[in-house]
Amino acid sequence: MSTESIVAALAPTGTLRATINIGNPILARLEETTGEPHGVSVDIARELARRLGTPLQCIVVVAAAKSVETVGSGRADVGFFAIDPVRGAGIAFTAPYVLIEGCYLVRNDSPITDISQVDEPQTRVVVGAGSAYDLFLSRELKQATIVRVPTSPAVVDAFIEQGLEVAAGVKQQLQADASRRRDLRLIAKPFMTIQQAMGVAKDRGEAAAHYLRAFVDGLRASGFVREALARHGIKGATPG
Repeated sequence: MSTESIVAALAPTGTLRATINIGNPILARLEETTGEPHGVSVDIARELARRLGTPLQCIVVVAAAKSVETVGSGRADVGFFAIDPVRGAGIAFTAPYVLIEGCYLVRNDSPITDISQVDEPQTRVVVGAGSAYDLFLSRELKQATIVRVPTSPAVVDAFIEQGLEVAAGVKQQLQADASRRRDLRLIAKPFMTIQQAMGVAKDRGEAAAHYLRAFVDGLRASGFVREALARHGIKGATPG
């Protein structure tokens, strides 16, 4: 397809609208001084807009489920979210550009020392609603009860306030939250690897999906993602 056709498919308004999920601070957050989003996903969105020759509009959301909904409804053109078969019904994903770990957090006096001990009838696991790890654990946990809160950053507060047994989330977020207290510990072994990718609604056509996949493949090969992670001081995340 011509450049014009790709732009028409990926940015039909003439502006590339990208969802930026600040609920995952590994990939994006708001600048304290300006309130503008910045991070790895913002850098990638800017590069895509530059190559398409369009302006960029960042649509900031606070949860991955909202990002998926916004792209799926056509209110945004592309988004950044973890690969999951449920989301794949309407979203065409690229290869993952970043791999991050999903982990469990417990209290120091918890009898849980391994991920294999979590799936028990008496265990309540709090997650961010619609997150990649919510979707994953909803399939994997057969006996434990899943408690959902609106956003991933709210997980540890709910875990503490409600006296729940386990908090689940992105490793770095849990580590940051646990650093505020001395009575919490992270289970070292992750329960999943979260594959962060870009995505476009399938109804934009296969050519748009193919272009986006090739774009991300090129960024991965060139070292763009590794450099962005280093530039933003992100540790513990692996380029895809």
